[in-house]
Amino acid sequence: MTQTERIKTMEQRLDKASAAVMQLSAAFDGYVAAQEAIRELNAYYGSDEWKQDLADDEAGLLPREMKRGVLSEDSIWNLLEDNKELLARIKAMVTKA
Repeated sequence: MTQTERIKTMEQRLDKASAAVMQLSAAFDGYVAAQEAIRELNAYYGSDEWKQDLADDEAGLLPREMKRGVLSEDSIWNLLEDNKELLARIKAMVTKA
């Protein structure tokens, strides 16, 4: 590889890596901001309030058109598990660095 080719290749790598870091940084900021909501969902899931909300939904007491994914046993659980896996990936990446 010539010097010119090497510099062009490295420049392409720099551009690609810089864009990836900027995208991940923005996504990570959003992820960090969502952690409070995740903690609140974790506390809500399986709580007496959640159980009452689920019972009221099953009894037809909630508005029919209302979105109710939080009352699905899988929705919050899947989010919490995905979050745990992502945190483990982040931790593994940090320990490698």
